[in-house]
Amino acid sequence: MSDIKIAIEQFDPIDLREMADVNLMNRVDTKFAFRQDDLLRFLPVLATDYRALKVEGTMLPHYESLYFDDSTFSFFRDHHNGKADRFKVRIRKYVESNIHFLEIKHKIKGRTDKRRILTNDFNELQDEKERDFLRRQLNEDAQLVPTMWNAFQRITLVSKTSKERLTLDFNIHFHMGEVKRDFAQLVIAELKQETLDRNSPFYKLMKKERIRPYRLSKYCIGSVEIYGEEVLKFNRFKKKLLFLNKINHANWSLFPPPT
Repeated sequence: MSDIKIAIEQFDPIDLREMADVNLMNRVDTKFAFRQDDLLRFLPVLATDYRALKVEGTMLPHYESLYFDDSTFSFFRDHHNGKADRFKVRIRKYVESNIHFLEIKHKIKGRTDKRRILTNDFNELQDEKERDFLRRQLNEDAQLVPTMWNAFQRITLVSKTSKERLTLDFNIHFHMGEVKRDFAQLVIAELKQETLDRNSPFYKLMKKERIRPYRLSKYCIGSVEIYGEEVLKFNRFKKKLLFLNKINHANWSLFPPPT
């Protein structure tokens, strides 16, 4: 951790007010996965082209999320089945700021539309304001229940020259009840752009390193790890999950990402 802290402090900082123009609530996301060892190699290269978000005195803030689904895991199944129009629902705590948002991510035709409202704390979504927000965004009165907790740290980089953000999530943990799963060595990078631009410095770095994009959300990863085959069907995810677990536990360069 100290090595990451040293590396990120070489970046020029940017604060939340300055970053407002790059919020990209409607965007194209491109994800990549690699090990923390590689993150340490990549950060000095990226410092030329990106600034790092600094929140409450830190560039390595913590995040906690509580995800929701219905009793049949409809959101998970929609993703697994490749549905082009799908949702994820969570309450996310931005730990250093001590702020909670109820957030809905709507994936439609390859784009991500994120909507959110402030909420007081983690809860079971019974407040009328929250219920109304859910009804308007989901177009139904879905009966949702908590299904998984997720915690991680995040580096947020903002391009110096274009409308682009890059998030780098690490120290990723999932739990529900007594079941806990850790991805301590995995880094999930998410490039957020108005439209896909492969000339992005980070995209070009990934191409140079032969790290290909992959599609799988933290919610789906954690759900499979927590519930397994006794509850969920995830045949279409198995190769990707094997790849992520090998990144987390072994020499990932031996295992090219699945297409």
